[in-house]
Amino acid sequence: MCWRWLLSCKILRKISLGMRFYGGWLLCLSLLLVIFHIFSVVEFHPNSVIEGGPNKRNKKSDHLLLGPAAGQGLPNRLQCQGSKALNKTHLLTSPSASNVGDRIVFVTMFTIYNTSLDSHADSKSSNLVTVGNVSYTKTERSMAILNVFINFIQVTMPRSSVIILTDPESDLLLQRNKVTLYPIQGEYSREKLMLQRIRSYITFLNTRLKELAQNPRHTSHYIFTDSDIAVVDDLEHIFQKFPKFHMALTFRNNKEQPLNSGFIAVRGTPKSILRAKIFLQEVLEVYTSKYMSASRMLGDQLALAWVIKSDPNFDLRRFSKARAFLAEIGGASVLFLPCATYNWTPPEGAGQFRGMPLDVKVVHFKGSRKRLMLESWNFFSSASDISDMLCLILMSGRTKYDF
Repeated sequence: MCWRWLLSCKILRKISLGMRFYGGWLLCLSLLLVIFHIFSVVEFHPNSVIEGGPNKRNKKSDHLLLGPAAGQGLPNRLQCQGSKALNKTHLLTSPSASNVGDRIVFVTMFTIYNTSLDSHADSKSSNLVTVGNVSYTKTERSMAILNVFINFIQVTMPRSSVIILTDPESDLLLQRNKVTLYPIQGEYSREKLMLQRIRSYITFLNTRLKELAQNPRHTSHYIFTDSDIAVVDDLEHIFQKFPKFHMALTFRNNKEQPLNSGFIAVRGTPKSILRAKIFLQEVLEVYTSKYMSASRMLGDQLALAWVIKSDPNFDLRRFSKARAFLAEIGGASVLFLPCATYNWTPPEGAGQFRGMPLDVKVVHFKGSRKRLMLESWNFFSSASDISDMLCLILMSGRTKYDF
């Protein structure tokens, strides 16, 4: 510090020789104090991090952070003022109309890895996450997400039921109306969970084929989904509006991963179930032969895309427009539904974002958006307005949350 002080004095002395007025000395003294302060800050705080820098910006939040609602002023997008919707997105099915039409069954795969929900290791305070007035262990919040998944279905599609494909060894305790546990033997390790999901879907469809052979009048349509989705509008119209498809997939304008496996619909006729089963068997074969390196994540979506792209008659340019269309793939009539409506995901982090379409039917809370899913249900429970709840999701969608 002494050499810096002397250097500053010499510099200021030379400057002062050229100054003719007394006021110049006051300026020199002020400059000296500023230089001394800068040197002292660098000396004693060399490793300081500016608040709001990259380290803080990348940290996940443990509560909802509301920002501006994207898509304001754009046509056919949800318009919000705070958490209040200025234009409504949905007119839910009236009670009189809810007693007609085909029965829809939602099918999801879910397992837990703890031997008990009261595991001591899982209940340490450092592992707890608080949402609203409730604190959850890792296992409890997984169960909470599953229950919210069921809650949304029972609100928007009260006639529907839910089947949960699960590991027979899983300590899964769930007693809900119109919810059935369906144990299927398999390999449920985290590394191969997506692989097991396709195998479980095939096993389930094969069982349904046998049941239909014995009782052909017992017909239901099936929608296979991830358990971290919220059904925010009735989906029965898919099977009524598009009467010729065997199975449906959701797509997006993404060159490498155009298809998302979190939503697959299958018409409940024997022919459709058989076609869907054969199609998924081909996906499974591609998965195990080409994408085992991605077995923990994305392997199923890569395999789906490979099967579709391998069809010589399929036009990949159709993925560039968010409009539903039909295509024949390997003997199956496949309905392609835009993710923007049937598998919409709140953006995570920064990036361009054009808001939420007014016709959104399914919201997918992937990755660290799970807190947002629980917070959304809590908000809906108090407000009872789906459009307002969607504004909350829209304003919170760019934040990385704590789980």
